[in-house]
Amino acid sequence: MADLFRGKKLFRGEKPVDPSELQNKIVGLYFSASWCPPCRQFTPLLKETYESLEGEAFEVVFLTSDRSREDTMLYYSNNQGPWLLMEFNDPFIEELKEKYKVTGIPKLIIINRKGDVISMNGREDVQSKQAAALKDWKDAKCS
Repeated sequence: MADLFRGKKLFRGEKPVDPSELQNKIVGLYFSASWCPPCRQFTPLLKETYESLEGEAFEVVFLTSDRSREDTMLYYSNNQGPWLLMEFNDPFIEELKEKYKVTGIPKLIIINRKGDVISMNGREDVQSKQAAALKDWKDAKCS
């Protein structure tokens, strides 16, 4: 999974984080924005689920669709979990949207340790199972 972000800038808050931290983890790519009502409704549940999984091999990367860096950082610091984020306006966010065919937000795509998609419906997984979804993701077989 770290290969997907090799050479990219990731942060935990304002602190740079090496993408190698994603090695051997299941990763949720979280496409979201502060101006999006469904995002603002789902984000607290994702945060609660993420925090309940502390110590597990699971990480979230926030990929913003906000309109400014200030909006992104305010939304991240006030509403989101202590997960990773990609810098506002990083062109790689658009590349990921294209790669995974993201047409609406919020969208949570779950990627396994090998970089394979194991769920395009991470939002629904979290809404229905919360932390128990991680077991399903760990057990998922990719074709």
